[in-house]
Amino acid sequence: MDSPPSFPPSRFTALRRLAGAKPALYARTRNQVNGAVTLLGPYFTHGLITLYEAFEYLRFRHGLTLRDKLPAELAWRSFFHEIWQEHGNRIFEPMHEAPLTARHLRALPADIRVGATGVRVIDASIRQLYETGYLHNHQRLWLASYCIHYRKVDWRLAAGWLYGHLLDGDLASNFLSWQWVAGCFSSKPYLFDAENVVRFAPGLASAGTWIDRPRAELEAIARGRDDIGPEPGLHRGVSEPPLLTRPPGHTRPRDFMPLFSGRRVTLVHPWSLTRPRDASIAIGVIHLPFHTQHPWSRQRWDFVMSRMEEICDAVWIGDLRRLGELAVRCERLAARPTLSDGYREAFAALGTTPLAVTPMLPRPPRPGRSFSAYMKQLRRIAPQLFESVASAPRRTKLQHHGDEHNAP
Repeated sequence: MDSPPSFPPSRFTALRRLAGAKPALYARTRNQVNGAVTLLGPYFTHGLITLYEAFEYLRFRHGLTLRDKLPAELAWRSFFHEIWQEHGNRIFEPMHEAPLTARHLRALPADIRVGATGVRVIDASIRQLYETGYLHNHQRLWLASYCIHYRKVDWRLAAGWLYGHLLDGDLASNFLSWQWVAGCFSSKPYLFDAENVVRFAPGLASAGTWIDRPRAELEAIARGRDDIGPEPGLHRGVSEPPLLTRPPGHTRPRDFMPLFSGRRVTLVHPWSLTRPRDASIAIGVIHLPFHTQHPWSRQRWDFVMSRMEEICDAVWIGDLRRLGELAVRCERLAARPTLSDGYREAFAALGTTPLAVTPMLPRPPRPGRSFSAYMKQLRRIAPQLFESVASAPRRTKLQHHGDEHNAP
């Protein structure tokens, strides 16, 4: 990726990127920071396109199965959400004791927040995060490993910080990935060194820094309690964009309730940014109690709100539990299900009808404690997903649900 990625909040962009995916090249280069990744993360997270749509397209257009790298990587998102469904808010606490270190309670140091650690790969990644809202998966792993194992940061605090700045920040994927790095949702902690960076991101090589040490020495640092601190000398940082608990410049509209009496109303939340076909009225909703706990950067708010305003008849910002009058007045109040705290409970209290969402994969009886165990269960209950359908009739047309125009 030679230039910073951009993420227009449109379904057309999502489908164009899916149609332009090169699975073989992805499989060969995805670990490289400049590899042929899809850049679909924000569109999956915010519901402009679903994992099911992507998997079905890849199966019937390219003959891919869960044995192939791109569908398997999509399955990681499905796995994380199965864990979230199974364990609820336990994903925000250690799933088991981390083997290397005691439980850290240290906040994120200022030098990390402003990208002034002196470790090139860390500082460049933080600058990119603030500029674009995106990081390659390896950059996320390196940043997490640096924060947890070398700087002794509480992984929960750091995970919340990264979640707020990522356009594709997903609570399950983000927090469970930080746990995976910490070693409390995996069999061992994830450590990285300068050699990893040279291999996958040579342009961000960080020779001569703390991470450029023998592996045994880095493991000893990770087992210890001491923060290695920033590199010696002065390092110029950047300003950290604030994380906001509400969309900037938006207020709750006044008294739109009478407009929706007797209508079929669908509530469109930040993780379902497509308008259902059968919605007579679509109301975008922002449940502020959730965002008080999980604030977002301005660019993430802009992504969500511009899309929401485009596809909805009105947008409501506040405490969803105060929409009881709407539930009484309308013929039917519906919403796509979400596991996000506050939204889920408020929808239940309002008596919303859950709209059907087709999952990417069938749900095993229990998701297991590892991705490999999850995949083994899928092999047992849905072996056809591991078998090619290349000879089947191709169903490759991607629909825009009427909000823009048909994809090729």
